[in-house]
Amino acid sequence: MTGPGAATEQRVVRILHLEDSRVDHALVKFALQRSQLANEITLVDTLEDFRRELQQGRHDIVLADYHLPGFTGIEAWEVARELKIQIPFVVLSGAIGETAAVDAMHRGVSDYLLKDSMHRLAHVVQRALEVSETRRAKARADAELAESRQRLGELAEHLQTSIERERADIAREIHDDIGGALAAVKLDLSWVSRRASDPEVQRHLNSAMDMLQHALGASQRIMMNLRPPILDQGLVAAVQWLASGFERRTGLRVNVRRSAERIEVSRDVQLVAYRTAQEALTNIGKHAQGASQVDIDLSDGEGVLTLEVSDNGPGMSTGALRKTQSFGLLGLRERAAKVGGWLDVSSSPRGTSVILSVPLPRAAEVPAPKEAHDQGDFV
Repeated sequence: MTGPGAATEQRVVRILHLEDSRVDHALVKFALQRSQLANEITLVDTLEDFRRELQQGRHDIVLADYHLPGFTGIEAWEVARELKIQIPFVVLSGAIGETAAVDAMHRGVSDYLLKDSMHRLAHVVQRALEVSETRRAKARADAELAESRQRLGELAEHLQTSIERERADIAREIHDDIGGALAAVKLDLSWVSRRASDPEVQRHLNSAMDMLQHALGASQRIMMNLRPPILDQGLVAAVQWLASGFERRTGLRVNVRRSAERIEVSRDVQLVAYRTAQEALTNIGKHAQGASQVDIDLSDGEGVLTLEVSDNGPGMSTGALRKTQSFGLLGLRERAAKVGGWLDVSSSPRGTSVILSVPLPRAAEVPAPKEAHDQGDFV
């Protein structure tokens, strides 16, 4: 029913009124008319009719008496919850106790109103509708945010997978094409060198051989960084190789502790752990000025793969830590999540630690490694 004098553009509020007293129903209609709240009100007095009307989904709000023949307004609210219908629910009562009112609010009822305060009914209805709409908007925003995060995670995973695939392809091309060509040139130069007697020619040949050897070394180094063949020998060997290379380049002492000489993990987990160690060492080289030692702990105890890379440097400021996490470690966090793990980064004046944890399946669930493409040393 539309109240007199209501603006034609005002939204009509569709009300489901659960009430066994026709007098009280008339009072509700009169209070709404006086407030000029445009409305359509439907009266029901049994749980069966209440359930049927709810399932039709035509109503914006429920006004329910608290004391009804054989049931209460709270039981009606439980019916709405069982049906998973999100609708504002206001309890009207002639004498609801404080305990009952508090219990109703704790159960999720939108509001309650004493029948002798009926002049406030329109205000209570409008407030319940506004709160409900705000909650629905928040739920929609949360759902959209969750979907956005999921899609970003899937994009990050796709990008990381594509990057690893391209790295492997480029490493193969370097090994098969560039490495093979450089090795052939080296053999030809060696053949020429053995037959050349002119000292000047020999000097140029030796210089060319030095440059060629440098190119071979650079090709090997690039290939190893793109997709190290050492990964085919297992995670422990790969981490030890990373540590040795870092120690040679920086002069920092690197201690590698492992729970076993060989730790069997899936290919995906192995790659995540390797890239985590690589990124952590790279960050230490960039940010840990003053560090003298790096510790790498690798274990698979209690069904969890744990990789911790820590240094004894002065630690990083909050700003530096945030910058460090923005791309490299943030990408590793996404990759860790995709294999069911997580990444923690902590920093203090005693140093910085990067910890990767990945729950491991039972041994029978670990897939057998695929046949690896040969990327042996160049000639």
